[in-house]
Amino acid sequence: MSEPKPFPLNAWYAAAWSHEIKHELAARTICDRDIVLYRRADGQAVALEDACWHRLLPLSLGRLKGDEVVCGYHGLVFNAAGRCTYMPAQKTINPSAAVHAYPVIERHRLVWIWPGDPALADPTKMPDLHWNDGTDWVGEGGTFYKLKCDYRLVVDNLMDLTHETYVHVGSIGDEAITGSPFEVSHTDRTATVTRWMINIDPPPFWAAQLAKPGKADRWQIIYFQAPSVIVGDVGVAPTGTGAPQGDRSQGVNGAFLAAITPETERTCHYFWNFVRTFKTDDAQLTREINRAHVSNGQGVYDQDVTVLEAQQKAIDRNPRQPFYNLNIDAGALWARRMIDRLLAAEHGQSARPPGVAAE
Repeated sequence: MSEPKPFPLNAWYAAAWSHEIKHELAARTICDRDIVLYRRADGQAVALEDACWHRLLPLSLGRLKGDEVVCGYHGLVFNAAGRCTYMPAQKTINPSAAVHAYPVIERHRLVWIWPGDPALADPTKMPDLHWNDGTDWVGEGGTFYKLKCDYRLVVDNLMDLTHETYVHVGSIGDEAITGSPFEVSHTDRTATVTRWMINIDPPPFWAAQLAKPGKADRWQIIYFQAPSVIVGDVGVAPTGTGAPQGDRSQGVNGAFLAAITPETERTCHYFWNFVRTFKTDDAQLTREINRAHVSNGQGVYDQDVTVLEAQQKAIDRNPRQPFYNLNIDAGALWARRMIDRLLAAEHGQSARPPGVAAE
């Protein structure tokens, strides 16, 4: 029996930004499943198996006729529910002629699909990504499609922000991150890493946003929702103005958002955004922050991509498991434990232990 894939199927995964899905065919691979996406005339997003029932040609190579997909090989037609409605040169349609239709929800400016058992597709299990709605929080993100690494490596990266000190020197990196204590808490489906850096010199990015002289209190509160959505509550405020006690009114608050979708065992789609509650009417600042994150290979997220893809290459060449773990890996270990529990539930196994967490 082959090893199960490292991603649970019974979960909601981001497939595309809402603005990307139009009344035209768009191909995606999600959790090793080839899928074709499009939008019906009434605006509803549709996700079908991207392989014709007849000879398996990808339906994404065909065309739309109204709200139905016409295969580009022999002209079979499939409706939005995946049922074949026309076969060439015959009046009788084989009753088995259908392709799989995936449950779809459009929320938080993203199109989400459920690649597992449709009967288990529960809208209440949608990840909370309301920061991305474009109302109280403002920002424009993007996607690294086909990022060349296991999606869990991105989870590891975002659950341990000490890497900022070394990967993001000159922008958000700072020695105070590695020198400050942190706490980890968890539920059955979430893990939270909380770190406060008190009375520090803010790093360049945050100093520019705060635009106030003197020391600052900085926070990083990273919230993981199994299997692969992460929200980072981040910001700075002048020291002594009450931010650690809950009053952030004198500071600046942002949030980094990540919806990480497995493509294959070694590739993923990384939907990202950085949103803020300060200067929300400043469109130029929105563009500048976007460029700071992705900019011709030099942005903050570009730097992460370089590290993650290099890490995957090294793993493929040196396949020792498990990794060695440090105290700073506690949040990532809990996240992986939750992923393992979801996988175990799908495959009727016992979850593997997460390793050694921080004291």
